[in-house]
Amino acid sequence: MHAKDIMSTPAHTVPADAPVAEAVGLLERYSITAIPVVDDGGTLVGMVSERDILQQAASLTAPGGPPRRVRDVMGGLPVTAWPEADVSDLAAFMVQRDAHTVPVVMQEHVVGVVSRCDVLRTLLPTDEQAQNEAQRRLDNYAGGRRRWPLAVHDGVATVDGRFDDDKELAVAEALVRTTAGVAMVRMQARTG
Repeated sequence: MHAKDIMSTPAHTVPADAPVAEAVGLLERYSITAIPVVDDGGTLVGMVSERDILQQAASLTAPGGPPRRVRDVMGGLPVTAWPEADVSDLAAFMVQRDAHTVPVVMQEHVVGVVSRCDVLRTLLPTDEQAQNEAQRRLDNYAGGRRRWPLAVHDGVATVDGRFDDDKELAVAEALVRTTAGVAMVRMQARTG
């Protein structure tokens, strides 16, 4: 998988000249911990996080002072990824750099954002995610039809239905077994 497969898009960004309150509103509205900061041309110029804002909290709330802008509290240019970055490499890089959120850029413009949660979902998918992906694989193999319904519970996939022959059953079993989040496959399906 690549960054483009798991990134949140469109990416929410905040202008560097925006009031800090606008950044706080975006962080709150989208339930995110950091947001890319862009200049007037949409070029990535930094990142502002809840932590950046909290570190400046005393000066932000001082009475009579001028309103602070995002550029005054943002961090510098963040760690970035390109859309084709491998998710496992990105995960290692996020750990090495202690990055919680990584903007995905093309020609210095933000096209998406990958969070640690996005990466975790690919490494440890829920039963529902594994079931959806395994069912998608089976449906594709069946030419877009739902021939073999399946359910995943606690990592165990149970496949039902009728297969034309043992080869078709074996291919379907392999498709399900190699789905992330599936630890074991029970074939309740029949051949013939």
